[in-house]
Amino acid sequence: MADSTKKIEVAIVDDHTLLRNALAKLIDSFEDFSVLFQAENGEELKEKLSRKLIPDIILLDVNMPGMNGFETAEWLFRNHPQVRILALSMFSDENTIIRMLKLGAKGYIMKTAEPEELQLALNSVMEKNFYLSEYITGKIVGGLNKNMEHPDELALSDKEVEFLKYSCSDLSYKEIAEKMYVSTRRVEDYRNALFEKLKVRSRVGLVIYAVKNGIFEI
Repeated sequence: MADSTKKIEVAIVDDHTLLRNALAKLIDSFEDFSVLFQAENGEELKEKLSRKLIPDIILLDVNMPGMNGFETAEWLFRNHPQVRILALSMFSDENTIIRMLKLGAKGYIMKTAEPEELQLALNSVMEKNFYLSEYITGKIVGGLNKNMEHPDELALSDKEVEFLKYSCSDLSYKEIAEKMYVSTRRVEDYRNALFEKLKVRSRVGLVIYAVKNGIFEI
């Protein structure tokens, strides 16, 4: 997957020092990853990013004192949209999950996850630009079903609907392009158009919309 000469750099943002250190040691043990830096909260993260320490992925705790995960994710989306956010939390309520995903997080993982799931999540966020476990997907669907009445009335083309369905799979954008018999650039056009139409910021947002509106069933 990654260039063997350059590892994927990860930043860890969490206010618990022992957990940060444990996560850093674990991530450094993964073959394709290394920890660029650690931060205690959003303010410290901003300070380190200002020094041009830009990671590929930020493992971001949701509940932190000062600048919390929600505020940090929103700031990152505005100022460093190229950095992928993997949300990390003890909270598994659907409102917290959906809020983080709407703010631009590419995935959401529980602090109780096994090391193998963390490695899978990091790989998926890097390769496919999103990660959702079956458990987290179930929580999202449960939350959406509570208040689902009528699908949102938006004019989507047949190709956009087809792209939405493929977006709910684990296919990369390049693989989706092959399935749709179009160029990767065309798939990116579908994605960007849907981001604009649906007012979402990530592939996960597309998945949430597709499930909520019956375009894709789990």
